[in-house]
Amino acid sequence: MDETEMMSASHAVYSLRLHIVFVTKYRRKTLVPEVLEALQGAFAEILADWRCTLIEFGGEADHVHLLVGIHPALNISILINNLKSASSRRMRNRFAEHLANYYGKPYFWHRAYYVGSVGGASVDTVKRYVEAQGTKEKPRKAAKALPPA
Repeated sequence: MDETEMMSASHAVYSLRLHIVFVTKYRRKTLVPEVLEALQGAFAEILADWRCTLIEFGGEADHVHLLVGIHPALNISILINNLKSASSRRMRNRFAEHLANYYGKPYFWHRAYYVGSVGGASVDTVKRYVEAQGTKEKPRKAAKALPPA
């Protein structure tokens, strides 16, 4: 899913994108390049299982940003919690020795997160569009006459 791509399901056409940010527990700088690379792959796999797409990924030593295309049937909070728990489990298993230097317990992500909707139009543009609905009568095409029976 790219910036303008529309997806379709049985009775819906949609383009839903979220910007998600996860921060490491205690803002510890645990995300070295190898961990960031593994996280990108893990998030892509987890999202695919949820009928979602990882559009873009980036991060620094203590946090990551995801741009995600989602399916309209999803509960966002459940998706977020699954992303955090599954990615955390994978990283703790794969990088146990590295993470033991930062955490005595099986921590990885801070429990808080950021999620925001992302769209091609600003809120003001959409608001003006919705407000203008029904305010102007559009000329209609003349109906074609049915042939005589």
